[in-house]
Amino acid sequence: MSPHLGNLLLHWYRKHGRDLPWRHTRDPYHILVSEIMLQQTQVSRGLIFYERWFKRFPTWESLAKATNAQVIRKWAGLGYNRRALVLRDIARQIAKDGIPETPETWQHIKGIGPYTAAAISAFALHQRVLPIDTNIRRVLGRTLFGIPYPALALDKKIIQSLDLVLPKRGAFFDVPQALFDLATSTCIKVPICSSCPLRTVCKSAPKFLSGHVLVPKAMIKKAKESRHRNKTYPDRIYRGRILELVCKHPGVFLKTIGPKIDPHFDQSLDQPWIIAMTKRLEKDGLVAIKKNRLFLPT
Repeated sequence: MSPHLGNLLLHWYRKHGRDLPWRHTRDPYHILVSEIMLQQTQVSRGLIFYERWFKRFPTWESLAKATNAQVIRKWAGLGYNRRALVLRDIARQIAKDGIPETPETWQHIKGIGPYTAAAISAFALHQRVLPIDTNIRRVLGRTLFGIPYPALALDKKIIQSLDLVLPKRGAFFDVPQALFDLATSTCIKVPICSSCPLRTVCKSAPKFLSGHVLVPKAMIKKAKESRHRNKTYPDRIYRGRILELVCKHPGVFLKTIGPKIDPHFDQSLDQPWIIAMTKRLEKDGLVAIKKNRLFLPT
């Protein structure tokens, strides 16, 4: 009988897994913060902000009482700033209704989807569930089904194969962590099959080792981002710069923002663009505009 996939992963994880602070706690609050922070953010960057966050907001209750301005200030620099307000709103609902106990009840909270609900249930509650993201889909799609570059549609089959992935005893809750680490170190776009702990059970390993796999140019189709005329970066980068500027200089005049966030700013061509971005920030609850000056919202 071939060794169980989950046991192979756990054996490898004990030797090669990353030592990350959120892996040393079962506090649902800490797990949720790590999951929200790591959405569209590299782990190395998330680490910088993780400890800072809990010094300012150590509990659900302290975060629930926070104003928009307070959470934005603590989040500023991490990017995708709307996440901070989503996290605060989740804390308010949990402070009011209590901590959910199942993936299904976690998903009843606005801002929490299937992946995050499963991750909290696995890592905080040690329930036998499997959170599936791009990384886990890639490893299991290759290993279980022999699909070198699996698509989202495969998730249902992966869930149905739960018993092949998670042992029924032991530290089954660490298997997703092992999958994350394997996906980022070994089972990458062009996998290093020769050093993979799953190579003897992986249905895709022979295909990759033979050199006959056609590698796609992009693993995931990138979302089309708004970009103003010839600007170096997409709009979201400049919106982030506007927010950082407001954090440092509350009350900054709208008409002075352009040159402060863009060295190539052109008054006639770019001022309408600046106004549109500040209006979007206002709509998202990230800034307040009063008499043509920008402040953090209360």
